[in-house]
Amino acid sequence: MPSPARIRQSVRVPLHQGLGTVLQADLMTFTGLADVGEHLAVRLGPPAEVPLVRVHSECLTGEVFGSARCDCGPQLAEALRAIDDAGGVLLYLRQEGRGIGLYNKLDAYHLQQQGLDTYEANRALGLDDDLRDYAVAAQMLGALGHNEIDLLTNNPDKRDQLLRYGIKVRDTVSTGVFANPYNTGYLRAKVVRTSHTIQLKGSA
Repeated sequence: MPSPARIRQSVRVPLHQGLGTVLQADLMTFTGLADVGEHLAVRLGPPAEVPLVRVHSECLTGEVFGSARCDCGPQLAEALRAIDDAGGVLLYLRQEGRGIGLYNKLDAYHLQQQGLDTYEANRALGLDDDLRDYAVAAQMLGALGHNEIDLLTNNPDKRDQLLRYGIKVRDTVSTGVFANPYNTGYLRAKVVRTSHTIQLKGSA
């Protein structure tokens, strides 16, 4: 278990979700996180004995600009709604591009336009497939008093890392499938290469 972190600040922020829907969220910051990043917890919904948790990595292109090359924007919106219903927290981690950073991610996109998949592009840049470490997620959950969770994810590595860092995962809840003509190859690579539980046509 990584060293303890503490809640630094908590503020109430209403979140527009379209069609007149507004979610009431508590946004929390932390001190003592292992990587000193400005990661954020978004607490939503009613109190829950075992909260629903989404560990979500930052994606500027998908979440701010609406890029269709990934499924990050729809996944974030889905997670906020699901957590607001069930009660829980979304941990928003500043780990752009599976931890390689924004500029490297765009370099990887350039290579993907030449035919490489998302993992091959990382390796062509001399980078690992996935540089994300979820120690800070475990620290944030500890600071929030959540040692047992239901985890909203298709990524088995998130569950495995949280277990390794001392968080009990009671249940793993799959996210939806947000495939489109621009991201099907990306999603299929995640299924084939890193065993994501995304039910794509022809991937069973």
